[in-house]
Amino acid sequence: MVIISSFIKALSQLADRRFMLVVLKGSALAFILLAALSAALLGLLDYVLPDRLTLPLIGDVTGINVVLGLGSFFVMLGLSVFLMVPVASVFTGIFLDEVCEAVEDKHYPHLKPAHKTKLGVLIADSLSFLGLMIVVNLGALIAALFFSVFAPFIFLAANGFLLGREYFQMVAMRRLGREKGKELYHRNLAVVWGAGILMAIPLTIPLINLFIPVLGAATFTHIFMKIERKREYDGVL
Repeated sequence: MVIISSFIKALSQLADRRFMLVVLKGSALAFILLAALSAALLGLLDYVLPDRLTLPLIGDVTGINVVLGLGSFFVMLGLSVFLMVPVASVFTGIFLDEVCEAVEDKHYPHLKPAHKTKLGVLIADSLSFLGLMIVVNLGALIAALFFSVFAPFIFLAANGFLLGREYFQMVAMRRLGREKGKELYHRNLAVVWGAGILMAIPLTIPLINLFIPVLGAATFTHIFMKIERKREYDGVL
């Protein structure tokens, strides 16, 4: 089966140095951003909140800014657990060209160099993907509230659709351009969606989910190559 064989090939290359570098760069940038936001929030609270507050029947209370500052720190720490993966995915998406190149160098060395995607386009696409993922997951959450029995399937279907759409089009556009890449995606929607669902299954597993963008890019590179090979064999231009 195209999906399983492509995923196994991607998984076997996970230890590739270029794969690991992309994961590390994405995670490091996400950590730096979240740490900077936390520090900025603490600094703002320290500046805005008074050190001393007079309360009725109690009198002067000191250290208000310290207490609230510590409270906000732990709130940000808790939020970071949930934000780390989507933020890391955005940053990792900027470097996914490197993953595709690593796969092509190892498995498809006969290929000509692909079109380099501009950094601005990569950043815009990654941010757009994050926004779309938030909106679709909110919609999935609302649907899950009404159909709670099917909640796991709703989230898998929604995230599988998003992951498949994002990574396949990203891979296809490197070789075919934006319009032809989208066209190829629509013609192979069932396969792409199925592979996306496979990518979505480990999204809830801590640490493992940090590798999903890399595994997704590698898996869809193999899927794209197999689809292209079949198109050439069938004589489809």
